[in-house]
Amino acid sequence: MTTVAKPGLEDVVISTSEICFIDGQQGRLLYRGYDIDDLAAHSTFEEVIALLWYGALPTRKELAAHRKALARARRLPPRLLGLLKALPRRTIPMEVLRTGVSALSAFDPDERDNAREATLRKATRLAAQMPTLVAAWERLRRGKPPIAPHPRLNLAANFLYMLSGRPPSALAAKTFDVALILHADHEYNASTFAARVTAATLSDLHSAVTAALGALKGPLHGGANEQVMGMVKQIKAPARAEAWTRKALADKVRIPGFGHRVYRVEDPRAKHLRRLALELGQQAGDTTAVEILETVARVVTAEKHIYPNVDLYSGAAYQAMGIPPDQFTPIFAISRIAGWAAHVLEQHAHNRLIRPRAEYTGPTSATYVPIDQR
Repeated sequence: MTTVAKPGLEDVVISTSEICFIDGQQGRLLYRGYDIDDLAAHSTFEEVIALLWYGALPTRKELAAHRKALARARRLPPRLLGLLKALPRRTIPMEVLRTGVSALSAFDPDERDNAREATLRKATRLAAQMPTLVAAWERLRRGKPPIAPHPRLNLAANFLYMLSGRPPSALAAKTFDVALILHADHEYNASTFAARVTAATLSDLHSAVTAALGALKGPLHGGANEQVMGMVKQIKAPARAEAWTRKALADKVRIPGFGHRVYRVEDPRAKHLRRLALELGQQAGDTTAVEILETVARVVTAEKHIYPNVDLYSGAAYQAMGIPPDQFTPIFAISRIAGWAAHVLEQHAHNRLIRPRAEYTGPTSATYVPIDQR
């Protein structure tokens, strides 16, 4: 049998899945058959979590129970907070989140149980605790005490509250909720694949999510929106954006926030974040970042026929909410735990160990030389 290597497994279909569908030609993204446009317009992140985990949109009663379970699980174990306090303040948020998620397994009563119901309970705890962990570290590294979760706020609003100690504006809460919906799953991206490879060994949810976080920490997967805001900082003003972009293209500088391995048109998530980032900027009285990005998008699309992805505008929205750039990738993880857990559940339900082959390109007839003769 002849094997042909596909670098990066590009376009290689490795399994079936009922969770997420991407139409890269038409620019459509579906969660369990539901268009992301409809979910962003009408749903909530908690509802999308239920959809991804249970396979259907919940009834009002089911959603209320699901929200209550998530709200009950938000607090971190006191000894985990002690661990966070012991970390050097210079530790980057993604390292803290990766370490914290791994440590949370030691406190989870279902740690050694990989049955579906136990994994769902663990997933509920992780989805509830990860925002608390991220917010707690942000407070601690500023020299401030962590803020306890607010029992009556939804997950998005509660996260923003735990960062600042103030309930967020309705627009900020809605924007963050939509951002969480838009990032909840995206098929077999690097972190999700890492989670499924780990789950395929029949390892547990916490291990799979820790593996996913390790993959997400890499700059080729996570962090593009942080790089986008670095670009905005370089450009400084909307009037400078076109000239800066044309020079960057002429110098063959990679411009972050564009292109995608799957989409051949604009990422369907980008338009929602562009609109919300603009509305937040208008509310704050500063639309500079969005104006710069719209100019960059116009020039890059016209000149290179490369389209914006989800990362182009998400950072502008987060910045308008006062979130530091190095927290953008942990926020991605706060959302993507919904998809990671769904994929772990699906992998365990129809498991086969993931074991690809390599196309060997090394020598095949090397002569062994004893060590005394080398």
